[in-house]
Amino acid sequence: MGDQADVVTPPPVMWAQRSNLLFVTICLEDCKNPTIRIEADKVYFKGVGGTEKKEHEVTINLYKEIDSDKAVQSPKGRNFELVLYKKESGPFWPRLTKENKKFHWLKSDFNKWQDEDDSEEEGGNMDPNSLEEMMRQMGGLGGGGVGGGLDGKPNFDDLDMGEDADEPDSDDDEMPDLE
Repeated sequence: MGDQADVVTPPPVMWAQRSNLLFVTICLEDCKNPTIRIEADKVYFKGVGGTEKKEHEVTINLYKEIDSDKAVQSPKGRNFELVLYKKESGPFWPRLTKENKKFHWLKSDFNKWQDEDDSEEEGGNMDPNSLEEMMRQMGGLGGGGVGGGLDGKPNFDDLDMGEDADEPDSDDDEMPDLE
């Protein structure tokens, strides 16, 4: 490895998969006009961003080939979301990378994760256009107030305050006048 590999930091990357596609999210905020190259066997990313505004670069050698022509890129402000279609639909990949080692910058995206034995009806063969709808649902945006009132705020009326619930609290006493 050259000196440059020691200087340039890979951005954090999260991934999840289905039988026919991969979700790869590159997490680098405030990154303008990055270089993203998607090839059949690798994904390359280079951009300047993050809190230090420094250069980040990573090449992900994919476990197997993807159909690079079908790849969908959608920048989301802080993240760059990629939907990559596997060349061969079928068994799940044991990992994202060709290299069988842990990378400190690579994590599983448990918000999008689905196990191989989960049924396909639960979003297995997902249309990438519905990705945004899925993200909206997972983010809890506009969701009903679980355990709360109609306005989504918690309702404490049914809390049992113990045996002294009817006695006045010392906090309820009048405040002495200031001198």
